[in-house]
Amino acid sequence: MKTEANLTGLFVPLVTPFTDDLRLAPDALARLADEALSVGGARGLVALGTTAEAATLSAEEKRAVVRVCSVACRAHGAPLIVGVGTNDTAAAITTLRDLAQSGDVAAALVPTPPYTRPGEAGTLAHFTALAEHGGLPLIVYDIPYRTGQTLSPNTLNALGHLPEVVGVKYATGAIDAATMELLGSSAPGFAVLGGDDAVISPLLAAGARGGILASANVRTADYAELISLWHRDAAGPARRLGSELARLSAAFFAEPNPTVIKGVLHAQGRIPSPAVRLPLLAASADSVRQAMDLAAASAVLAS
Repeated sequence: MKTEANLTGLFVPLVTPFTDDLRLAPDALARLADEALSVGGARGLVALGTTAEAATLSAEEKRAVVRVCSVACRAHGAPLIVGVGTNDTAAAITTLRDLAQSGDVAAALVPTPPYTRPGEAGTLAHFTALAEHGGLPLIVYDIPYRTGQTLSPNTLNALGHLPEVVGVKYATGAIDAATMELLGSSAPGFAVLGGDDAVISPLLAAGARGGILASANVRTADYAELISLWHRDAAGPARRLGSELARLSAAFFAEPNPTVIKGVLHAQGRIPSPAVRLPLLAASADSVRQAMDLAAASAVLAS
């Protein structure tokens, strides 16, 4: 029987704020989490995703980030998704079990095993083991340009039939025949969530349920509204807002994520520093300024 999950709407993969000397800034993270849910209209949060620079966080810092986000989600009755990125199946199962024991995590966002590139059969075996032994609902993160392998619609549908696999963050870089096949044949209870910010609007138009969107760290309410407009079949206003937000997303990804987003959040006074940890470098002043101009644009909302 499929695990119950309500993966509709906007899920914000929060940045991890640092101080100038690269220490975790939990108070700033708590404010971002609360704003996304109370003001921005996000359905839920994602902690420890790529946008959170999870690869550079210590184990204790990861636990702190999850605690902060858990408090915000409990206060707002919102689901918390936590990123679990590894190409070690046994280690992923251990992490999933630890997260499941907290009782605060609604699902784990798990990428196709990167670097190892086990192929589609190995990927299916990996997720089957996680589903059987991890104790948490799973969202597959399909992002070939990071993982080095592509999943076919048939494999994604096979994953979608596993009882604990409740959705996919779909970030393949294209809306093509494979995308349309996936959207037209997904298993019941298996949600397709957009993960390529610049093309979220056409993906929603084609039938995606929502999105996990790094750009929504900034204009959260507008991304939530975009999803709502497509769900209400308000195509005209959705196209106009989607076009504006696509330009914003392109500006945010002009340099490696989340460097520009952090630069804008710092300029807005929402985080104490634009600092990122190596191997990332802080975004250039020009990139931040261009993104700031677009981020400051007034929202194009439908009545």
